Amino acid sequence: MRTKALRAGVGVVSALLIAGCGSSSTSGTNPSPSAAAVPTPPAASLVGAGSTFDQPVFNAAFFAYNQKFSQVQVNYQGVGSGAGISQYDKGTTDFGASDVPAKYKDLPTLGGATGTLQLPVVLGTVGLAYNIQGVANGQLKLTPTTICGIVTGKIGKWSDPAFKADNPSLSLPDAKITWVHRNEGSGTTYIVTDYLTHVCGADWTLGAAKQVTWPTTASGPTVVGAQGNPGVAAAIGTPGGNGGTPNSIGYVELAYIIQTNMTQATLKNHDGNFVLPSPAGATAAANAIPNPTPASFSIVDAPGKDSAPISGYSWVILAKQQKDATKGKALVDLLYWFDTSEGQTYATNLKYAPLPAAIQASNQDLLKTVTDSTGKVLLG
Repeated sequence: MRTKALRAGVGVVSALLIAGCGSSSTSGTNPSPSAAAVPTPPAASLVGAGSTFDQPVFNAAFFAYNQKFSQVQVNYQGVGSGAGISQYDKGTTDFGASDVPAKYKDLPTLGGATGTLQLPVVLGTVGLAYNIQGVANGQLKLTPTTICGIVTGKIGKWSDPAFKADNPSLSLPDAKITWVHRNEGSGTTYIVTDYLTHVCGADWTLGAAKQVTWPTTASGPTVVGAQGNPGVAAAIGTPGGNGGTPNSIGYVELAYIIQTNMTQATLKNHDGNFVLPSPAGATAAANAIPNPTPASFSIVDAPGKDSAPISGYSWVILAKQQKDATKGKALVDLLYWFDTSEGQTYATNLKYAPLPAAIQASNQDLLKTVTDSTGKVLLG
């Protein structure tokens, strides 16, 4: 596979997102840090790692939690879902985060299913962002047929007749497509490949996975890899902007698309409607396929006229029995707060969808089962 790692501009994108998250905690659209009645945590420094899908909302929410409870510091590193799972199982972090629940065989240190708790904590959607001069946000319409054609190497130029059929009035260049993807183990990649598995039929043979070798053909797109959602966003860029790749397209979590003013495609969903990925579209998908569990969690290609087709949850992973009681209590208190309406406001402000009320309540109940090494419940 012809793959290049593009890192230029990643720091700029990350800085914009982190700065935006930090400032959001004091903006007028966020609740006061004293608004929610939640448990008072002990002093602790917590470390988490994993999904870059989660990183913007975690940065904002954890900053706000520190303003509410200054004795708790949370350092979250967006290293990708695969690395987050691995680091947590090795004991180098206090919690992991992944856009697809961890397979219990990948958590041997935690005791697999009997020793691990996985909670859906962030609900969002993935967009297909593009950099095509003269094509504004939402103007490009993509169907499952054209999306599958790009990723399988059957469609390699923007002048392909398949695009014209859905975009008769749009002037697209006679230029080779560049497909930008994640080059590390990524839950966002899992959500996208899960979608492709649902809509591409026999043309997509790689299944749903956190990392795949994207197909390349002589007549297909140029294939380029980048690190994390920030890296993919920077590699694609915006039409006429500094950096980026003209005539490129790739998958990016919606918060990154909106905060960095990227242009994204309107996508044909399961019911045949063209929808611009949005938090409301993620909510519609979640409502169409309720009650996610670590064993049954996919909400891609959900039915419903408003459903965003490439939507999904991200999950936090923690041990059911915490070795360090102080850190363990601080962690469950933090996650309990995150599963309140106050905590979820930071997701809403950053263009994620708030967790459905039933999932917030379920998560709070599950957190009441986390204990210390003596069996004492830590929450409360």
